[in-house]
Amino acid sequence: MAAITLLIATAGLSGCQTSEIYHNGYIVDPQALELVPVGSSREQVLLSLGTPSTTATFDGEVFYYISQTRKRPVAFMKQQIVSQQVLAIYFSKDGVVTRRANYTLKDGKVFDMVSSTTPTGGRDMTFLQQILSGGGGGANSMKNLLGMQ
Repeated sequence: MAAITLLIATAGLSGCQTSEIYHNGYIVDPQALELVPVGSSREQVLLSLGTPSTTATFDGEVFYYISQTRKRPVAFMKQQIVSQQVLAIYFSKDGVVTRRANYTLKDGKVFDMVSSTTPTGGRDMTFLQQILSGGGGGANSMKNLLGMQ
């Protein structure tokens, strides 16, 4: 009887998907990459690989094609980056490919390129720290809440 119960429970749980995998960004096609050897023009790169994820123009122009794979073990948990690929195509000032590079997570730090918060100077204080500090918004808010002047 216990074996039947275990079998039913296992069958019921096997239908549940507990992890999710997300693929975002540009997935490099090796055949398309072969069409842009060193010495290719900017136009040839755009025709073969398409519009880059982002560009940079410091010493010369650089096209970046970025892709990430994220995994979420359980539906309510935060996604974690498991792999990241950055294909960089470097151009000379004449618009000719000088080199190609493929970077992964091992080559750098993962960072959030788009964030909804802006870091500011100063010190972040919790509500309790503001009350205990004796001055500032938190203490005045507590006095107003308690009806003291």
